[in-house]
Amino acid sequence: LVSGTNDPGSYWRMPVDLVSTRPLTGSLTLTQGRSSVTVPETDAAVFTPRRRALAASGPGTGVPVVFVGYGDGSVLGDAMAGAVAVMLADPGRDAARRAALFAQRATAVVTVLPDTAALTRVRMARTRERLQLASEDQDTLSAYVTDAALAEAVGAHRWEGYKADAQTPDFAPLEINLAITLQASAERREFTSSNLVGRIPGSAPGAGAILLLAHWDHLGECRPPEEFDHICNGAADNASGIAAMLELARRLKAGGPLGRDIYVLATTAEEGGLVGARAFAQTPPLPLESIIAAFNFDMVAIALEASPVGFIGRGQTPLDQVILEYLAQSGRELGEQDLADSFVQRHDGWALQQNGVPAVLLSSSYGSRDILRPFLDSRYHRPSDDTVEFELGGAIDDLLLHEGLIRLLADPARYQPVADDQP
Repeated sequence: LVSGTNDPGSYWRMPVDLVSTRPLTGSLTLTQGRSSVTVPETDAAVFTPRRRALAASGPGTGVPVVFVGYGDGSVLGDAMAGAVAVMLADPGRDAARRAALFAQRATAVVTVLPDTAALTRVRMARTRERLQLASEDQDTLSAYVTDAALAEAVGAHRWEGYKADAQTPDFAPLEINLAITLQASAERREFTSSNLVGRIPGSAPGAGAILLLAHWDHLGECRPPEEFDHICNGAADNASGIAAMLELARRLKAGGPLGRDIYVLATTAEEGGLVGARAFAQTPPLPLESIIAAFNFDMVAIALEASPVGFIGRGQTPLDQVILEYLAQSGRELGEQDLADSFVQRHDGWALQQNGVPAVLLSSSYGSRDILRPFLDSRYHRPSDDTVEFELGGAIDDLLLHEGLIRLLADPARYQPVADDQP
């Protein structure tokens, strides 16, 4: 390999500036007229990525409380600026709606959850360390409150009326007569990590490139320090993916000249939400449009030899035909597609797909629930993800599959990219 950074000042590493936050405190107070209550932690949670954030809203503050129902407030345009938005939870859409409200400069967003069980799930997800790119750092304040707690503050009859209105086709956001005070603090750390990028130069300049990627990070200490085994090793997830990618790169280099460049990328902070892959997409060392195919390697050491192949990203890139034809020629069986589809947004390739790069993940680890489920239930993100139970049969099958497929794709005489709008 040679350097793939295209930066003489940093041969292998592409710095990734990160912000780590961990919640410390949070409180939510609701005031209706002369009645004021600080909602107990069982019914409310408040989070911020800043060291401290505070917002007061409602009558007399100049900061309106706006009920947006199941929408994102976009119909109000600039009128959302400075407001505290109250939205009803709509699983699957909440993150995008919340982002849209903050993009409209809402001071805070309060999400109303159906019950305490839903709040517990949010708290479990949000109380872990969160990583984000420093370039995406925002001064946000996000709160969650149960339906019952908000109904008690607003009045059950009135609140049911608001919710009923929110389900009508002509619903429009409205200001409600409620004061909301939010406070949150967080432990905050700013630091720099790195993506690592190498390249196998091709013999056909200008013919495009193929990207191999795998994440090198894991969770580290994931149990209380007093526990004997408190380190999540990440052997399968994702030391195995890094090893497979590097061995594939070695075999590709040793097997004779390739037409197209092969870039080899080890990403940081995947476990934090595909953060390193997003950083690569924001500041790539080559034009993203020149990448004709990207192959991700994640959690490969699980399946037995001759296991079916999971095709994550099928139907979403122009690569379907060439991949399916090569799988058939290789005698590899396709796995459970609905299982593979459930991981589309959970691997680094998704961050590339969102930026127009045809990225897929082909792995026997994701071809069958009977293969994947035991790992997820017993070793995934646990100290037990170590080399004791490594299974390399499927990993070797997948390595050889990628080697042949990438040799085909790397030859401009054998493969020319298909435009997205072509079958």
